[in-house]
Amino acid sequence: MSADGMIGIHINGEHRRVRVGMTIADLANELGLAPEKVAVERNLAIVPRSTLAQVLVEDGDELEIVHFVGGGDHATVLPADSWTVAGRTFHSRLIVGTGKYKDFAQNAAAVAASGAEIVTVAVRRVNISDPKAPMLTDFIDPKKITYLPNTAGCFTGDEAIRTLRLAREAGGWDLVKLEVLGEAKTLYPDMVETLRATEILAKEGFLPMVYCVDDPIAAKRLENAGAVAIMPLGAPIGSGLGIQNRVTIRLIVEGASVPVLVDAGVGTASDASVAMELGCDGVLMNTAIAEARDPILMAAAMKSAVEAGRMAYLAGRMGQRRYADPSSPLAGLI
Repeated sequence: MSADGMIGIHINGEHRRVRVGMTIADLANELGLAPEKVAVERNLAIVPRSTLAQVLVEDGDELEIVHFVGGGDHATVLPADSWTVAGRTFHSRLIVGTGKYKDFAQNAAAVAASGAEIVTVAVRRVNISDPKAPMLTDFIDPKKITYLPNTAGCFTGDEAIRTLRLAREAGGWDLVKLEVLGEAKTLYPDMVETLRATEILAKEGFLPMVYCVDDPIAAKRLENAGAVAIMPLGAPIGSGLGIQNRVTIRLIVEGASVPVLVDAGVGTASDASVAMELGCDGVLMNTAIAEARDPILMAAAMKSAVEAGRMAYLAGRMGQRRYADPSSPLAGLI
């Protein structure tokens, strides 16, 4: 101890002079630290937190004072999220189909669990032998859920156009989903017929959301032809293979001035998240939910996955590196 009543100690490797008679708790307070939130090592021995107010600091002491760093305790508040297609705004970015369910009741339950505001519906002939048979509209109210008539099963542009004309007559729908398939094995879209049908439908006042190949050039041509949304496949319809070409999906998103939604190929929740992380406005799926062991639970999982993927996209992912980079700071290492 010197004549001025000060002693010399080392704190976290730095020399410091402090008053004689100080306790470790006094020292922590002087440093602006809360004693109850730090751990102290004195001359290589841990000082129990309960004794910090009794243990005196002595000349020549070597002290290590540590606490936890990183993390954060501020809850993130996200703005209300929505997307718009052809002037119509929706809050759910998940669109679900209405095929392959065991019955209409299960279908309706899955839609409710998914939170979807749009469902695709196929246009089929009325069962004239049993006109009182249950109908989808008895379980999913088109006044509450937007019906999106779909040309599933059409292999020519003319078939698709005819189907949608009937759909508009039946329900007044102008927002429709166009798909023209090339052949039955792959169910890949015939882009020549798809483009031709898009042009005709747009001229007739339809608002076509168009299923297409994952090709940014074809996608732009569809947009120029009048498509109000571009719906590239992630993988073949009903395959559950997930998104096979993230690069071209991303290019389509970057080049489009209309919404882009991945349509077809989603198999599980992570696939839906990937689509959203790529910047897509939404995801359309049917088989992934309908053929799950528990369709209702899977519908809820898909809802969460789409929301999580969207949040991750808005947050902006970290950069990818070739080598390791420590997550804990090296500064202050003991």
